[in-house]
Amino acid sequence: MSDQWQYQVRIYLNEKFAEFARNGLGGPALAPLAGILGRHHATMKNHLDAFAEYVAEAEKQGVEHFPLYRWTKVTIEDPAKREKHLKIFTVHIDGDEVYPKQAADALEADLQPLVGGEVITRISKHDTNPANNPQVPEHLRA
Repeated sequence: MSDQWQYQVRIYLNEKFAEFARNGLGGPALAPLAGILGRHHATMKNHLDAFAEYVAEAEKQGVEHFPLYRWTKVTIEDPAKREKHLKIFTVHIDGDEVYPKQAADALEADLQPLVGGEVITRISKHDTNPANNPQVPEHLRA
């Protein structure tokens, strides 16, 4: 039953605008994106920044309490993965990382016209169904 799953929209920005977006959505090139996010009560969080915050918090609180610590640390230390995650942003709606399908669908539909332009290279929508999400390799679990 798909109603039991929550969803998340991710935005992939071109490298030039990814760096700007990490520092806010000001500027004319990002204005259409900022407008859509505002209408949906949404914000964006850069993957690389989120991963770095997770690692820092784990190291502060004790890595044994953070099951994704090793995987996340390996990811942010790998130059190719750093470059990849620098361009990916998770959209939060009303402060939530995951939200009902209806909200994700509406956001995705509004963002679609911006895909392929100067700023957004693509968008994706993910659900919380474990069968649809890769699992952390055993050797990288805490």
